[in-house]
Amino acid sequence: MYILGIHNSHDASVCLIKDGKIVYYIQEERLNGIKHFGPALPMHALDLCFETQKISQRDLDIIVIPGLHQIKDIKLLFHAQSSEKIDISSNETKFSDKLRAMAVNAAGYFSYLNITDQMDFPVYRPTYPIKSKTRLLQVNHHLSHAASTYYTSGFDECLVVTADGSGDGLSVTAWVGKAGELKPVIKIGRNGSLGFFYNIVTEALGWQISEGEGKTMGLAPYGTTNKTKGVLDFITPVYSDGRLVKPQFFGIFKSWKTDGTFHWHTPQSSKVKKLIDKYGRENIAAEAQRVLEEQMLNFVLPWIKRSGIKKVAAAGGVFLNVKMNQRIWESGLLDDFYIFPDAGDAGLTVGSGLFTNYSVLKNRYIPRRIKNTYWGKEYSDEEIEKILRLRKIKFTKYADKSKLIKDTAMFLAKGKIVAWFQGRMEAGPRALGNRSILMDPRKAENKDIINSRVKFREGFRPFCPSMTPEAAKKYLINPTSADFMIISFDVPKQLVQDIPAVVHVDRTARPQVVTKEANPLYFQLIDEFGKLTGVPVLLNTSFNIKGQPIIEDPQTAIKCFFDTGLDYLAFGNFLLKK
Repeated sequence: MYILGIHNSHDASVCLIKDGKIVYYIQEERLNGIKHFGPALPMHALDLCFETQKISQRDLDIIVIPGLHQIKDIKLLFHAQSSEKIDISSNETKFSDKLRAMAVNAAGYFSYLNITDQMDFPVYRPTYPIKSKTRLLQVNHHLSHAASTYYTSGFDECLVVTADGSGDGLSVTAWVGKAGELKPVIKIGRNGSLGFFYNIVTEALGWQISEGEGKTMGLAPYGTTNKTKGVLDFITPVYSDGRLVKPQFFGIFKSWKTDGTFHWHTPQSSKVKKLIDKYGRENIAAEAQRVLEEQMLNFVLPWIKRSGIKKVAAAGGVFLNVKMNQRIWESGLLDDFYIFPDAGDAGLTVGSGLFTNYSVLKNRYIPRRIKNTYWGKEYSDEEIEKILRLRKIKFTKYADKSKLIKDTAMFLAKGKIVAWFQGRMEAGPRALGNRSILMDPRKAENKDIINSRVKFREGFRPFCPSMTPEAAKKYLINPTSADFMIISFDVPKQLVQDIPAVVHVDRTARPQVVTKEANPLYFQLIDEFGKLTGVPVLLNTSFNIKGQPIIEDPQTAIKCFFDTGLDYLAFGNFLLKK
């Protein structure tokens, strides 16, 4: 049974599920080089899916789209005539759900009115006619978010929370996941969007909406809220006891499409810009972070208490805010807390596909937490060597992988910057040890060296530590599971000096705890570095430069190596050095 998930909005992606298991998942941006690509069809990702998995569209049983919007481009691509829409209503929201669905559908129908710009494929672009019995489904946006985290969490029963800007007219939801079923608890429209609130501040700070929010979060600890408390109330949705008590009218976001993606604009950003000029960038960022944390706690914690469920799974772009996630965990109300690693909209294809497998097809749900997200393509040594020889690049080839690991650990211990390109590409916004740039975390200046010599980005932005489970017990205070760099923790004050390059100014770290089971090769490298230095921790950042997606293929890896201040590139069994 093959289920294909395809997302054609911003952060376009493709996911393939075979007999209930994720076998392929990748964002289109990794293949076309346009960060946050969309809204458009992820054609490269789809082509690569069929190529690597050795199937065709004729093998697909179900195609599922996360969203209830119009999908004429997908219907044209697969020669489909109709689709089935799937949403879930509770008794108290049936009427509001109908109104919301009418609004979403109306917006889609307007696209048909433009008779001068109708879409079709040119003759040189192959399309994929599906079998007549192949079903085309559309699953609600937030239901897809909820499914992405519930069905990968390993929980049989948990509270599921989603939060983003807006999708299918919703912005914040809570569900109960139990025995493989998701039941809605509360659904809040775009007038309660904490994502929009943070978007507005991010734009005012000079960064792209749905791209720069991590910068806002990284800048916040450099500021103080002593003089700014309350200055953002005019754009803040207010929550109390798990419910929205003060809605915000955000209006219509305007857009400028350039470089293959949308740049959004809202008029409120101009008002926030005036506050930035008055109080300072760092202080407004700090106030935005304070408000976000406060309001999300006001929503989540009451539902934990009300439901009596102490396990929480979360998804949606707002949950990429690792400091907010830390505050939820530190509430002390949770026994376990899991955030889907690709919490933003790219991960919707995973959720809609898994929901189809377990809820639509009624396959048995066996709770298992995912160990990694290595779902992209792997390049063989033969492919890599062919590329190197074609370019007449000198290299060292290792017959023994353990020797490559020992040499790489030695280079790192000597302060060198190493790009590490191994195995299948990881999914999601974080580098998780297969497409990473690595450095020694023991020297504070290494953070500035990588920012200036390789990443070419703002100096205030922190780097993450990859560490062994034993190191996590030592360097993290009150940690929960942290496999995916999606939650931060405090570092003991007396131990900051051990790993200063990966500890932020507020004495927190956003770790990836690497196990031998999840990534044997990367674990060996960290462990070997620990044997040489006494610190089984590596500074890990994504293999890319500012403004570009994480590198997917050997050709781009070589280009980045020669175009930056990297010292070594280790990929497959090969090593390049300068």
